[in-house]
Amino acid sequence: MLSEFDREVAQARADQERDASLKAAMRALREIGTLECIDCGATIAPARRRVYPSARRCLECQTAAEREAYLR
Repeated sequence: MLSEFDREVAQARADQERDASLKAAMRALREIGTLECIDCGATIAPARRRVYPSARRCLECQTAAEREAYLR
């Protein structure tokens, strides 16, 4: 049987996990709505958005970002 302290600790952890999940969900919702590339500001092509709805970069900038990450 859990003590009162253990129950409070468990509740605090559950609250922290819930808050983190909510923040992540809100961040994901904001990112999904991105219509412009975060790097160059160009409109992300509708075809790219259909294939990858949460795209944050246009194809050219995404390719450049992946190339840069690969070369590191």
